[in-house]
Amino acid sequence: MPPEAVATESPIAPPPRTPAAVALHALPPTAEPDPDVDALDAYSRAVTRVVERAGPGVVSIEVAFGSQDRPVRGRDPQQGNGSGFVLTPDGFVLTNSHVVHGAARIDVTLPGGSTVHGEPVGDDPDTDLAVIRIDAPGLMSLGLGDSRRLRVGQLVVALGNPYGFQATVTAGVISAMGRSLRSKSGRLIDNVIQTDAALNPGNSGGPLLDGRGEVIGINTAMILHAQNLCFAVPSRTAQFVVSQLIRQGRVRRSWIGVAAQNMDLPRRLARFHGLDRDAAVLVVDVENDGPAGRAGLRPRDIVVALDDRPVAVVDDLHRLLTEDLLGRPSRLTVLRHTERLELPIVPAESPTRA
Repeated sequence: MPPEAVATESPIAPPPRTPAAVALHALPPTAEPDPDVDALDAYSRAVTRVVERAGPGVVSIEVAFGSQDRPVRGRDPQQGNGSGFVLTPDGFVLTNSHVVHGAARIDVTLPGGSTVHGEPVGDDPDTDLAVIRIDAPGLMSLGLGDSRRLRVGQLVVALGNPYGFQATVTAGVISAMGRSLRSKSGRLIDNVIQTDAALNPGNSGGPLLDGRGEVIGINTAMILHAQNLCFAVPSRTAQFVVSQLIRQGRVRRSWIGVAAQNMDLPRRLARFHGLDRDAAVLVVDVENDGPAGRAGLRPRDIVVALDDRPVAVVDDLHRLLTEDLLGRPSRLTVLRHTERLELPIVPAESPTRA
């Protein structure tokens, strides 16, 4: 007779495997795909790629205004800091004008931690852009992308050194395009990018990057006491300005030598002169030896056009007075009392700002 089955088992039999015990030894079930997690991971990877690609080209800028021998307004030397990025392998660095304008000394800290001297190359307060140059080996440069391809809602990443915290990363989206921003010189910067990628003091001059890691803006300003209302000068503007700054140290613009303000144009006056607008520019003061003074422009004249292009606000004059008009005979249309005058004028080069 065959032996009983239990005779071949271990003298101490294991406890019976209950369903709960079986579950403890079973492999975990395969997780269901989670679209939200996948999207978050994709976003993280996109930001990480941008930082890895562009981070080695971003620098920190420390400046001193005045010195013991040349104090600023009688005070001790003042310190400031900002950001920038290497534009070319031979050491041209792009930053904001308000970061380095008037600085007595510029020190640039590279991503590796070494600090080198920065030499001013050119400065344009009207667009808040400046170029400095450094001498250092193995620089990684960031090229300027095309800001015209941007779309509202597009992912962007800002790199910089807010409050001295080096290599800080923030991310957000393009909030709006085509904004206008007043520079410290008083001139309007057109087509500015608005973003909600957080900026703080010290971010100024750092790059705003798209998902490919291309510089599509230069971080410039934020609205204080607001929630992430931040602005960047578009790369398209920077391309033009940088070429001028590297070539000649400044951006050449036309100038006619007037102080003016916006005004509402009386409807009756507009109808009398056949104008289809309700605003113009009132001349407040005229420099006698400037182009407008030589052309016969007077205080209280009302400017309504330049070369038949309408002038409704002072910023229209700024936009029209480009390098193309330098030394070229032009025509200023003004209203004086009941007269409409066409004054021949030859714009000169805008004086260099100290």
